[in-house]
Parts: sequence; structure tokens; C-alpha cells
Amino acid sequence: MNAVTEPGIADFPAPGTRRIGEVILDLKNISLSFGGVKALTDISFDVREHEIRAIIGPNGAGKSSMLNVINGVYRPQKGEIVYRGQQRRGMNTYAAARSGIARTFQNIALFKGMTVLDNIMTGRNLKMKSSFLLQALYWGPAQKEEIAHRREVEKVIDFLEIQHIRKTPVGRLPYGLQKRVELGRALAAQPEILLLDEPMAGMNVEEKQDMCRFILDVNDQFGTTIVLIEHDMGVVMDISDRVVVLDYGRKIADGTPDEVRSSQDVINAYLGVAH
Repeated sequence: MNAVTEPGIADFPAPGTRRIGEVILDLKNISLSFGGVKALTDISFDVREHEIRAIIGPNGAGKSSMLNVINGVYRPQKGEIVYRGQQRRGMNTYAAARSGIARTFQNIALFKGMTVLDNIMTGRNLKMKSSFLLQALYWGPAQKEEIAHRREVEKVIDFLEIQHIRKTPVGRLPYGLQKRVELGRALAAQPEILLLDEPMAGMNVEEKQDMCRFILDVNDQFGTTIVLIEHDMGVVMDISDRVVVLDYGRKIADGTPDEVRSSQDVINAYLGVAH
């Protein structure tokens, strides 16, 4: 009987070792249409290892569509994605998850009747090697494997400071804590790239501050590359390394927060100047 090797959060880089690396994800000339509606038109940008890369723009700019292209929900009609040197037109969601891309959603997508612990455990699913039968019997190597994965989930729970609600059904939790649980489920998969779709939407000031702190800590302590959509410009400008701006499905700016902030095209888009 083979011993279970426990892949741990401790395997991530130690705090303080974060540095921006080479391009890990390159999106080239991406175009996506639904019938006659163009959601994305000829968009190109890249994401570097260990950076926080923000995607911003007015409502309907194509931000969530771009995340859906990255993690395989949508397949673009034109363009290609280069991830870790491999070229592809698109990838399915399973392949994206297997290759190290995890995601949270604009609308919370949790199992409301399950506890916080069990919801975060679902993030370990792709890392489980035992057969469904052995898992159901909870016997032998399957039992050892689940215990090892539960230890990793407990580390995520400790990191997010939600020990006091670990046995609480998520449907009973306030909105801000549900958002934190969803982040925990994504972190349990130990992703290389974490896609965050409006992680602070609907939060009060205190909840936003907590979420900002966790995002920065994930990026710094775990070395996780983060791509996020966020409408709070103060947050974006404070925590992002680079920002790409979309408007009506087209890229209108790309650069550092200071460069984007001073772009006349960005100012026009946010002030509603006629196109």
C-alpha cells in the first residue's frame, strides 16, 4: 500500500520572497461574440508570474467575459491563449483547473447547506487520487488521503481567520464571510493563477479592508498570481501591479496604475463621454 504524500501550503514560497517573474499567461487578439453581439474585440495582454493584474472598465465592458475565456467557460472565435508556453484557442474548465487556474465568481457559488469546512474541502477534489468507491467506504488509503487533505483545508481556514465558523452552514453566514469562504475554496486548490471576479462587491468598508489584506497576503506569502476584476478604483490602484482597461469589449489602456489613471481614454470612459 503506497504512502500518501501530503502536498501542503507550506510548499509555497516563504513570506517576503515574492517577486514579479516572466509572462505566465499571454492572451493574443482575443475576440468573442454571441450571435451578432461582440463581447470582446481583438484584445491582447499578458499576466506575469506573482503579479496582481487588474481588469477594469464600466459595466458591460467585457471583463467577466475575459475571465470566462481564461478559465474555459467561453471559447473565443479568434485569438489564442498561451499558458506556460502552451498555445491553445481555448481550454475547458476541467483542463483549466487541472493546470492550476482557480476562480471565484461575481455571484457567490457555494453549497449553501454544507458547512464552511465541507465547502472548502470541495476545492481539494482534483487533488484526490482515491477511487469514488474507496472514498465512499472511507477505508485504507482513501481515509489517509482525506485526513491529509483536511489538514490542508484547516490551514486555509486558519489563514482566512474563519475558525469560529468552520462547522457553520454557509447559508447562515453574512455576505462578507461567504465571500471569504469562496476565496478559501479557491485557495484550497493551491492555484498558480487565481481569478477573482469582483471579490469586494457588496462589502462594507471593513469587509473590503479584510479582503484586500487577504488578497495581498495570498499574493505575497503563497506567490499566487492574481487576476482580478474590481469596480472600487481605490482598491485597484492600491493593490495592483498592472491594470488593463476594457470599454465596449475593446482594450483602451494597459499599464501601471499611475499610467492608467492619467489616460485620457480611461477618463472619458468613466466620465461617460460619448463614443
